Amino acid sequence: MLQTIEATIDEQGNVQLLELIQLSKPRRAFVTILTEERDLPETALLSEAALAEEWNRSEEDAAWSHLQQGQSS
Repeated sequence: MLQTIEATIDEQGNVQLLELIQLSKPRRAFVTILTEERDLPETALLSEAALAEEWNRSEEDAAWSHLQQGQSS
């Protein structure tokens, strides 16, 4: 089971978890460094690729084409 835990990392690379966790044994982990900008939620960035698969289909273009009729090609 994958579990996501929010953390901060200082300039020396020390990781500080923002919530307590208990593990039955040592585990591997991946660390993703995020920008400080909070204008765009991380969830939006993480879901972009999955949503693009659904949105960038010819069926979607056809379904919404009536809203694009006023735009020039």
